[in-house]
Amino acid sequence: MSLDPVIPAPRALETVERLRGNIERVIRGKTDAVDKVIMCLIAGGHILIEDMPGLGKTTLAYCLAKSIDCSFSRIQFTSDMLPSDIIGVSIYDEREREFTFKRGPIFANVVLADEINRTTPKTQSSLLEVMGRGKVSVDGQTYTVPPPFMVIATQNPVDYEGTFPLPESQMDRFLMRIAMGYPEFQYEMDILKGGHLHYDHMEAEPVVSRKEVVELQTFARAVYVEETVLEYIVKLVAATRAEPEFRSGVSPRGTLSLKVVAQSRALAQGRAFVMPEDVQSMMMSVFGHRLVLRKPMADPMEERRSIEGLLQQIIEATPEPN
Repeated sequence: MSLDPVIPAPRALETVERLRGNIERVIRGKTDAVDKVIMCLIAGGHILIEDMPGLGKTTLAYCLAKSIDCSFSRIQFTSDMLPSDIIGVSIYDEREREFTFKRGPIFANVVLADEINRTTPKTQSSLLEVMGRGKVSVDGQTYTVPPPFMVIATQNPVDYEGTFPLPESQMDRFLMRIAMGYPEFQYEMDILKGGHLHYDHMEAEPVVSRKEVVELQTFARAVYVEETVLEYIVKLVAATRAEPEFRSGVSPRGTLSLKVVAQSRALAQGRAFVMPEDVQSMMMSVFGHRLVLRKPMADPMEERRSIEGLLQQIIEATPEPN
């Protein structure tokens, strides 16, 4: 199949490789996590990085933001945080004799929502509109966040003391969920030799412009998806709805999410068309956090592994398109 001349796939690949290379100067040995964060950016979605403390979740988010010539803000979520601390607040201007809106930290291109499950459900829900529509409504006025817009949230999946687990409606706003995992032996040796270095002290220069990111997002939506591949996606989704171990299956939003992430992966590899392997390789990250077992487990990590095991069985049982 020839590349669609409307999509300069080689140029897109060069941009992605430039971005990946810059991030991997700091985050070494985590190519899969780096690639998925980049694909989520290209897809125009938001990502949840869920793993144990100290594995580089915040550093990865920071490196991505600093690799792009755009605005960045970090929000440290706490139990006493209010929605206005994130969105902003209207303040009365005595000189002008009117209320003016002071924008909160959510008005940035890349927003790091650190330990998102440590704030209350009311504050968590204040992110629903902006993550879903890219807009914020305050006092009857609507404000648009600047494109590109991406929320990178982090949370510890094990320590639930003093936390408020994200409801399903909030989890569904995340296009993908990934884990960092422990570093391999050689990379951990490199960390020891390099010494402790806080992410604020890391040198990361922008290598991709805001315009290039918006361009990639536009190209991704034009990546060709053959009818048989679309049917393949729908069959995989239908299988999650028929699986008795799941309380409920993947929603239509999840169906659309898998399609756009598969398109982003294809573009990131220099192709203007989606292959079945694009769908398969991204299914865990797109569907995993959208599914709940009918009989929940006490150990969240074990539950995640069980869900991923069921998804792998679905992939193996669903025939690929010819």
